[in-house]
This record gives sequence, structure tokens and C-alpha cells, in this order.
Amino acid sequence: MEKIWLKRYPEGMPETIDPEHYNSLLELFEKSFADYAQYPAYTNMGKTLTYQQVDEKTKAVASYIQNELKLGRGDKVAVMMPNLLQTPVTILGVLRAGCTVVNVNPLYTVRELEHQLNDSESKAIFILANFAHTLEQALPKTSVKHVVLTEIGDMLGGFKKHLVNFVVKHFKKMVPDFSLPNTIPFKEVIAADPTKYQKPDVTLSDLAFLQYTGGTTGVSKGAMLTHGNMVANLEQVSGCLDTVLVKGKEVVITALPLYHIFALTANCLTFMKYGGHNILITNPRDMPAFVKELAKVPFTAITGVNTLFNGLLNTPGFADLDFSTLKMSLGGGMAVQRPVAERWQKVTKSKLMEGYGLTECAPLVTICPHDLEAYNGSIGLPAPSTDIKIVDDNGNETPKGEPGELCVKGPQVMAGYYNRPDATAECLKDGWFATGDIATYDDDGFFYIVDRKKDMILVSGFNVFPNEIEEVVAMHEGVLEVAAVGVPHEVSGEQVKVFIVKKDPSLTEKDIIAHCRDNLTNYKVPKLVEFRDELPKTNVGKILRRALKE
Repeated sequence: MEKIWLKRYPEGMPETIDPEHYNSLLELFEKSFADYAQYPAYTNMGKTLTYQQVDEKTKAVASYIQNELKLGRGDKVAVMMPNLLQTPVTILGVLRAGCTVVNVNPLYTVRELEHQLNDSESKAIFILANFAHTLEQALPKTSVKHVVLTEIGDMLGGFKKHLVNFVVKHFKKMVPDFSLPNTIPFKEVIAADPTKYQKPDVTLSDLAFLQYTGGTTGVSKGAMLTHGNMVANLEQVSGCLDTVLVKGKEVVITALPLYHIFALTANCLTFMKYGGHNILITNPRDMPAFVKELAKVPFTAITGVNTLFNGLLNTPGFADLDFSTLKMSLGGGMAVQRPVAERWQKVTKSKLMEGYGLTECAPLVTICPHDLEAYNGSIGLPAPSTDIKIVDDNGNETPKGEPGELCVKGPQVMAGYYNRPDATAECLKDGWFATGDIATYDDDGFFYIVDRKKDMILVSGFNVFPNEIEEVVAMHEGVLEVAAVGVPHEVSGEQVKVFIVKKDPSLTEKDIIAHCRDNLTNYKVPKLVEFRDELPKTNVGKILRRALKE
């Protein structure tokens, strides 16, 4: 496919990047620690760590892993924490030890945790005490040898540390009882002697992360992301944002969890490369408290999923915040809906740029150019050094405007799924990764996601894409959130059903169907409407259509 998108690149955006700009992530970290030593790196719960402090603490973690746990190059270490100061310190420390990070969703059930620890062959786990009761049940059936336990307040220091840990445990009752003998306290790990740390001989082909796909489309698989994949993707992000971000001056709101690939690359690693300041939000679901945090700092960037932006827009006090410093709002993880994007721009005077990525691509594949005037419904243009093609079911490239499966090739594409050659061969052919997403493109090289291949609804032989239905329903001012799925029907094969959370209590099924009839072809109009108090979501806030379908 001809790279027609290159002519639409903004001024200063390169066609290609050097995927070997650093010889590993470790080199990138060391450069940031040296260049931005006295700059703030991470803030959480009122406590800030400078780059120099992060350097010292991650060296201590790496030293402990190497000298006490006797783990090193290629060994897998699981990290199961929400956004706390401990999280980036642990992730960077594990990488600096030469080990591979296995990011784990803290809300996993015993079954899910057991699967991931076994599948990844993790030898150690760093875990927040709040989730230790889950680990207690999973641990006997795994080969994990070392458990490092932390509490929420552990890095806050002084009296605050003890107060927070006491309140969380005894007043808020957020730590269920557990029994895990021989655990190692996190405070012992960060007290290790950093001078005993030895920089490992890590190359671009070494595994940096085993990043598990969410499991919403079957068994959760570990995408093997090498240091090379991550370095390349960070260079690609820089290619897209170099003219927007200023070194040492950026403040980014990190509400999405760092165990998710979006926040891991877009927030933790990208802003570290720029000497930026990450504001870690531990519980973004508490929207009023989240808005109070936003009021404390003149932030320049925020990332999130559609549900997060929508939630903020509907939280009292958000519209009154000072957005004068905000220059980048980036949505990903799920489709950004036009009503949300347009309202976001109206309220914040900042464009809500949509990006598209996948766990298997580290994650960035496409991004809307920063010079776009307003939301245009696209996922943007391919990142530098990224090839894209759209193919039909027979693998033939489709003409412009015709939907087909989006396939990606580039230095950010994973090495494969861990210990799953069959699953790898199924989606990775000649370096092309088949995403499972249906897309089209236009004359300027903008790409548009029509839908997930697996979520497509088939009504009397017609393809109906849930994203389109959801966007139309979301346009109704009485709707807060919506999800569309296909349900079996004896005549048409499937019919469209929508699940809605109301903003206006007086909203009725008739209102929704009338609104859809005005905006959709008849076979796309929902035949069934169900109102709910809330919709099932992943911990990142992505609506789980499959759970609704089941």
C-alpha cells in the first residue's frame, strides 16, 4: 500500500525513526536520570520523587533482585499494583536488574492470577497487600518463589506512611485477611545497597515486558515486547509529539493504570524520556476526588479512555478547572465518541486527539496529528516507520473506503505470544500483525476503525458495527453511557440490543428508538433497549461488550 499519509504529516514529523537509538531501555533511563536529576518525576498522594530519587530507589530494587533474590537476565517478575509511587519504582527496578516485567491487573480473580503467573513462569511477585488474599489462594499452584509485599503508604515517608497504612487497614477495611508466610517487606527492598547494583548486559532483543492481552476475546496471552519494541515505539511517539512536548516542562495526569500498555508507554516511559512530571491517580473512579487532584496542579497533558473523559465532563466542578496550560488530551484503548470529543474541546479548549494502538504493538500504531483543528472521527495517521494495509478475508488489499482487517508492520510489533507458537502464527505473518480490527482509510491517509471483527453484528446478512450504534445513541443528551451488542434472532440471525446508563431519569426506550430511527438505517436501529445503573468495564474503563452479551 502506498504511504499516502506521509503527505499529511505535520511539519517536523519524520517519515522514519531510528529503532536502535538506544541500545536498551536502561540506557534511556540513565540518560533521563542524568539530564533531569532535580526535576520532579512522580507525584502520588502528596509525595513527590525527583529523577535522582527514582534513580537511587530503582537501583536499590535492582540490587535486591540481583543479590538477594538471585534473579537476573530473562527471569520473569510480576508486578501487581495500582498507581502508587511503588509502581514505577518497581517496574524500572525490575528492568534495571535485567529481568522481564510481567504486569498484572490487581483486580484479577484467583483463576486469572494463577493462569498469568503460570503462563509467564514468574519467579517473583511485587504485590500490594490489598490483593494478597487473592495471591494466597493462587500461589500454591504456581512456581513463584519470592513475594514482596507493600502497603499503600510505604513510600510516603514519616508519620504519613504509618497513618495511611493504619487507616487503609483498620478504618477503611481495604486489606482482607491473608496468610502469606516468608514475604519480603517492600521497605527492605528499597533499603538495599544501590552500590552493589551491576548493570546487566541487556540488548534490544531481550524481553522487557510480558504484557498480557485483556482476555476479553478468549484466554489471556503474553505479548513478548522486547527492549527493541519499546525503544522503537518511544522513538515513534517522539516523532509524533516532538514539536508539542517541551523537555523538563510537561505535567501529565496518569489516571489509567501503569500495568496497562497505554499508560505504561504513553505516560510512564514517554514523559520520563522528556523529563516530564507524572501525577499518579490511584483511584480515578472516585471522580469528585479526582477533580480535586486536577485542581492542585497546572497540568499540560492528560491521557484516558472515552469513559474517563465522559466521566470527568459529567462531574461537578470539572468545567470550572483552569485548563490554560492543557495542550494535549489523548484518548485511546477504545473508540472516542464524537459527542464526548466535541464537548471536551468546548469545555477544556483542548482537542481530544485519538490514538490507536494494541498491546502487541507496544502500543502506538496511529495518532491524530497535533495540527488537526478538531476531532474528525479518525484514529489518525500511522506513526513514523509504520506500515499499514487493509485486507479482505482472502488477504487481498481492499480499495480506499472499503472496510477490511487492519494489518500492521513495524519495529514496534511484538516478537510473538509467549510459549504460544500457534497463536503467534495465526496473527503474525511475514512481520505483518493482523489486528482483528475492521478499518477504512481516506484520500489523506487517515484511518477509521469501523469495529472489532469479533464484535460485528450480522443482521440479515448486513454487517452492523457496534461503534456506529454507540456513537449515535451517545449523541442523545439523556444518555450517559452506552454499549451495543448483537443478540440471536430466529429471522434476522442477530438483532441489535443497546444497554444504557441514563443521564436523564425520564429517558425511555421509545425516546432512544425514535432518536436512532432519525440517524440510522432501519436494520441498524436497536430492537431492544435495556437500562442499567452501570455497565461492566475492565479496570481501565473499557466497556465489556462480551460480558453484556453473555
